[in-house]
Amino acid sequence: MTDTVDDVELPYDEDASQQEKINALQERLEVLESQNEEMRDKLLDANAENNKYQQKLERLTHENKKLKQSPLFVATVQELTDEGVIIKQHGNNQEALTEVTDEMREDLEPDSRVAVNNSLSIVKSLDDETDVRARVMQVDQSPDVTYQDIGGIEDQMEEVRETVEMPLKNPEMFEEVGIDPPSGVLLHGPPGTGKTMLAKAVANQTDATFIKMAGSELVHKFIGEGAKLVRDLFDLARQEEPAVVFIDEIDAIAAKRTESKTSGDAEVQRTMMQLLSEMDGFEDRGEIRIIAATNRFDMLDRAILRPGRFDRLIEVPKPNAEGREQIFQIHTRDMNVSDDVDWAALAEMADEASGADVKAICTEAGMFAIRDDRTEVRMTDFEEAWEKIQKEADEDEDVSKTFA
Repeated sequence: MTDTVDDVELPYDEDASQQEKINALQERLEVLESQNEEMRDKLLDANAENNKYQQKLERLTHENKKLKQSPLFVATVQELTDEGVIIKQHGNNQEALTEVTDEMREDLEPDSRVAVNNSLSIVKSLDDETDVRARVMQVDQSPDVTYQDIGGIEDQMEEVRETVEMPLKNPEMFEEVGIDPPSGVLLHGPPGTGKTMLAKAVANQTDATFIKMAGSELVHKFIGEGAKLVRDLFDLARQEEPAVVFIDEIDAIAAKRTESKTSGDAEVQRTMMQLLSEMDGFEDRGEIRIIAATNRFDMLDRAILRPGRFDRLIEVPKPNAEGREQIFQIHTRDMNVSDDVDWAALAEMADEASGADVKAICTEAGMFAIRDDRTEVRMTDFEEAWEKIQKEADEDEDVSKTFA
């Protein structure tokens, strides 16, 4: 703290010289300037503190005002009439006719989302937001699976590339020939034959937005939720086109229609109707390709199988001996394998094995080597692995028969 003015003595007695008086006054002036600088700094600090508390007060006042306000409800515009706007409130499906200003009426159209108060009067218009569940299904990072990682199904791979990849990469070829590119492909066959891996490889090879979903994810207990999610998924695909939509386990929502009157079956059928409409409705689908996969082709409804929805129905069977040999080599290319391993013999040994079974054999063979404290995988390891997997499969089959 600097000296105060009172600390500076002024030699105004008669014995003091004129110069001493001037020096004393200059010293007093310096003290006053120093005090003035300190007070200015304190004032700036006080103003900054005041601004901080003022902002906090405004925020608390705003929050307090919001807490005192009545909540708004979300509704959908059904129709615009001369008498007003017909809205349907979400949750209880209550319909109401309300009046709006001419300015707000210009921003509204059927299916617009609005916020209404307790009197069901429209307070403001809301943006149409895509369901967050649809956004989550968008694959931001391409899978690391390539066509080189898939073996035994070369013909099926080529058909998928022609149906999905080629129209996205070379659309001019179809224009020159004068045909529309295939709109979708359905992969069907036993489990573990590479259907999902084919879809991942397509996602890896194209620059299109890849949206992956499972049929079971589209089944909801509330009326209309599944159909809305389907709409949002295809809206997202249209926003991000070119896009590839992959629907795994499509039989969960596209099974044959029955005469069942239960609400659950009715909701599944509503979801399927929305999917059929999105796949081949009045609106142009644009640069959107659809890949679907199922293990139960026999369960699918005939409506979803007709051309225009799925132009290619591709069966992905279990690999033959040559295909199994190729798959063995794919899954062991990073393994330290002994020279005594005979790929052809392994392929013949693992008769009726799927691609997933072959991968499991390779993994289990590696585990046998680790248990013996070896870094090299031998032929006997693969043979023991196949025996173990067969035994586990037989036990699972016996359990299934017991509970059937």
